Amino acid sequence: MSIEKAIGRLAPEIVEFKAGQVWLAGAGPGNAGQLTLDVVSALAQADAIVYDALVDPSILKAADGADLHFVGKRGGKPSTPQDDITALLIALAGRGRRVLRLKGGDPYVFGRGGEEAMALARAGIQFRILPGVTSAFGALASAGIPATMRGMNKAIILATGHAAGEPEDLDWAALARTGQPIVVYMGLKRVETIAAALISGGLAATTPAAVIAAATTEGETVLVSTLAAIAREAAASGVASPALIVVGEIVSMRAELGQFVKLVKSA
Repeated sequence: MSIEKAIGRLAPEIVEFKAGQVWLAGAGPGNAGQLTLDVVSALAQADAIVYDALVDPSILKAADGADLHFVGKRGGKPSTPQDDITALLIALAGRGRRVLRLKGGDPYVFGRGGEEAMALARAGIQFRILPGVTSAFGALASAGIPATMRGMNKAIILATGHAAGEPEDLDWAALARTGQPIVVYMGLKRVETIAAALISGGLAATTPAAVIAAATTEGETVLVSTLAAIAREAAASGVASPALIVVGEIVSMRAELGQFVKLVKSA
């Protein structure tokens, strides 16, 4: 049975993208297979697509002649100011365009989707949120690491590491005391600071830790180590962003499950 026919049967359930609307959508962690049907539909209907650096170029193949506006943002590199992005969304919608704001992962999980939604609401522009597979859960699944595991954890913490070591930083000691796994976004450059803070907060130096880079794409890299050694080994390996840091006993599951994930991917 073809994918096209299966999607075609679902077409009547797809919402019409109307002129002057902005849809804030999550493109998932990378691989086009992580897209939701709503996002595929939006790509096909959009007149203008405003997309980030974390959106894999292959995903844009689903667009049907839309104008593409790259507004990539990467730490440490030239980035489009957030105010300029918001102004662009409002201007395009004001011209009657069907505007798709496409972000890596999920727009409401460290994607500044809330800020953009507020700006659109204040400007009187109709918008819709299309959730995506957030990078944390997509990366964990791709790496063979369960987000939750009976007997190991009762919660999972999603945190941002971009301010690690700064006055506005998180209370890593408090997070360490929960004993629950932590997935850190935007923390690779500060992994040494984060690891030290977690150990100081009470986590054992031997706690399993991993770095997952370019999750779900052909360039995916998974480095498994301990909390004490993860910074040193990440630096030695040359692993680069976009990457997530995972800390907790759930990482140990990769040793048993990861081989089967690899077999399926290579089949």
